[in-house]
Amino acid sequence: MKNITKNLICIITTLIIGAIAYYFALPALNIQSFGFWLFVIFLTTIYGFTMLMVSIDSMGKVKNYPNGVIFLSFSGFIIIGLILIINVIVSPLFQSRSYSKRIIVDETSTFSNDVKEIDIKSLPLLDKESSQKLGDRVMGQMPELVSQFYVSDLYTQINYNDDIVRITPLEYNGFFKYLSNRKTGVKGYITVNSVTGDSKLTKLDKGMKILPSGILGDDLHRTLRFKYPMDVFGMETFEIDNEGNPYWIVPVMKYTGVGLKRDVKEVIILNPVDGKSKKYDVKDVPTWVDHVYSSELVIEQVNNWGMYKDGFLNSLFGQKGVVKTTTGYNYTVMNDDVYLYTGITSAASDESNIGFILTNLRTKETKFYSAPGAEEYSAMSSAEGQVQQMKYKASFPLLVNVNDKATYLISLKDNAGLVKMYAFVDVEDYQKVVVTDSSKGIQKAIDNYLDEVSGDVSEDKYITKSIMVSSIVTANIDGNTNYYIIDELGNKYKASIKIAINKLPFIKKGDSLTISYTKEKEVIEIQKIQ
Repeated sequence: MKNITKNLICIITTLIIGAIAYYFALPALNIQSFGFWLFVIFLTTIYGFTMLMVSIDSMGKVKNYPNGVIFLSFSGFIIIGLILIINVIVSPLFQSRSYSKRIIVDETSTFSNDVKEIDIKSLPLLDKESSQKLGDRVMGQMPELVSQFYVSDLYTQINYNDDIVRITPLEYNGFFKYLSNRKTGVKGYITVNSVTGDSKLTKLDKGMKILPSGILGDDLHRTLRFKYPMDVFGMETFEIDNEGNPYWIVPVMKYTGVGLKRDVKEVIILNPVDGKSKKYDVKDVPTWVDHVYSSELVIEQVNNWGMYKDGFLNSLFGQKGVVKTTTGYNYTVMNDDVYLYTGITSAASDESNIGFILTNLRTKETKFYSAPGAEEYSAMSSAEGQVQQMKYKASFPLLVNVNDKATYLISLKDNAGLVKMYAFVDVEDYQKVVVTDSSKGIQKAIDNYLDEVSGDVSEDKYITKSIMVSSIVTANIDGNTNYYIIDELGNKYKASIKIAINKLPFIKKGDSLTISYTKEKEVIEIQKIQ
């Protein structure tokens, strides 16, 4: 009877302590989660310690030393040992082929076909750091909110109704501010337009209550855990749908072994206002969602593709065909989706890329484009070198299409983090750098770069035709004379004086011209006049 009572005490004590620990630690009840096994080890330790305590008599000696204590004392080592054995079996050492296929990479695509030529209306010029400064400035103009809330540092890059924006929620500014605001919730989020820099606070009719800064039942992670106790969660992102309603996007992970070869199997979309949520298979996620796969996960999988496609031993010794991503990444927006961009370099870690990848962060569709040239940090150093007297710092490049060529667009910032200049750097030859004062605008920066590289366009890229001049006028822009021509069919053309300094000044209405250009546009940029 005494042994039954002691066991009952041990079980109840373990359950009480375990419940408290579970409430705060929130481990997934999933055998593929390493956190779950740590929790099991914790429970067995508590149970073994309790058994030991109830076996001590009044003299401080253990009476009837429980047989199970010895086993429980070693259970943690047994569990960890089994996990290590299983994980070695399913590791790249024996499963390198499957690791290389974690992500399917299309190597047959052409950059100029897939990526449209540079459009100033879809250039996310502001990075996360600059967006944070603008968002904090908006918040600073509202002292009644600053005292109650703070701006989260998430700043998720999304495509919102064809606008490229970064979005981040407000959070409770501490425990007591949570208590005073929990009934109404947090009634706003901040958006920063990555193209124009316009930033604003959007106020909500009903406040958000489920947030990372929420306490107890209003904590985001606790809400998710009690609704989905067996799921392992990835890093959540904050997004809005096409109507501006806020949501938490939470990937549900799957593993091989314990914590290995992770991938996303489902996605939970949780409404922070009413706490309602719905789980989707990855292929059924609504199209307004931009982030299903995290950047870190994509890079991890691309590195596995680059390292293990010819086997584990080759990744260590011969390293034939072994490639990896460069350090750093950026985002671009195409076709209503957000794409991750990063360079691909050889395992030797030299200062050149063999190409780059673009990955759709909603679908994980990934394409590799062969483009031998400078890696990003070499291009950044080259851009900084053009204005080294200013001591500006380069942001991580955007990858854009200029004249059907992959080109780096780099923002140069001062010590205050303000963008002072734009630099265009040729990917194939990072010595070709053109910098322009940001006050002149991004279109001027593009024009300056095109003027410099127009002579590098191969002959097969030109479109050549004859036109008859219907009208011609001149305009002086930033000290450069430009000619604007309309032909007999009403087509419009622009030509810099630089391309034909001895011919353009003498052209008049009725003259016939043979011109060459590279792109059909509303106003065609003439590159040559014969």
